[in-house]
Amino acid sequence: MKAAVRSRFGPPGVIAIEDVAEPELTPDGVLVRVRAASPNRADVYAMLGRPLVARVEMGLRRPKTPRLGGDYAGTVEAVGSEVEDFRPGDEVFGGKLGAFAERLVVTDDIVHKPANLDFAQAATLPTAGVTALQALRDRGGLQDGERVLVNGASGGVGTFAIQIAKAMGATVTAVCSSANVDQARRLGADAVVDYTVDDVTRGDDRFDVVIDVAGSRPWSQLRRVLAPSARVVIVGGPSTGALLGPLRHIAGMRIASLAGRATATFFVARFNRPDFEVLARMAAAGQITPLVEATYPLSRTADAMRHMQGHVRSKLVITVP
Repeated sequence: MKAAVRSRFGPPGVIAIEDVAEPELTPDGVLVRVRAASPNRADVYAMLGRPLVARVEMGLRRPKTPRLGGDYAGTVEAVGSEVEDFRPGDEVFGGKLGAFAERLVVTDDIVHKPANLDFAQAATLPTAGVTALQALRDRGGLQDGERVLVNGASGGVGTFAIQIAKAMGATVTAVCSSANVDQARRLGADAVVDYTVDDVTRGDDRFDVVIDVAGSRPWSQLRRVLAPSARVVIVGGPSTGALLGPLRHIAGMRIASLAGRATATFFVARFNRPDFEVLARMAAAGQITPLVEATYPLSRTADAMRHMQGHVRSKLVITVP
């Protein structure tokens, strides 16, 4: 079968589409024919081998695994003898390392695809959707009626964060560039700040929860708009600096926040089937609608990853013929 692979760290040119061994179905496994996959910022870091401190996990001199990708949607082709929840023909989505491929064998982190989403839309849900959900619900402790600031309201996490926060009963202010103002409004943001024109940290609003995707403001500025017991959840940051990448910004925010009541936390989302089920129900109910900016065939995975290194308005999708 065909899959996107790379034998060394580097720019998108290191990615090749090659024939690899078919995955072996296990008794507890589900064989999925991948129809769509979606790249994330984490895939860019894995491709580049950055930040360098992360090479302990990714591989010191070369990748520990040649495969790329984590988010997929597709059709079940076969199931193992111990599987009861799925059968051939089921449409599913989930998360599995090596998703940029024609087939996967999955043993967990897989759920049925909502009927109102196509494969491309469903493939965008796992990483970005779970990150937004866990940031708001678990790390931010968002309650009905609270005020949320999404700093970096475009891209995958940002677009899902707006919608999930609204579904949880929050009043949402989105910060994005001029090109994404209308998109943020369509997604339900109550107020939108164009950072090329206005500085949200100079405004009069105070926020209970901040989802910081962009990492564009230091704590000294952001604290001006925080409610006394605000929770700032750091999802990303500037990727400058080969050694630490966004970790420098994250550490600075965490240390600076220790002086007051407001808190700053950073986390990496964890795939789990219950949260995938939550996203599936929200999508089926029309509470979240995945946005797909562009699609690329599997043969152009390198181009998709090159696009990911720029400014992505929503989500990119790799289609698998």
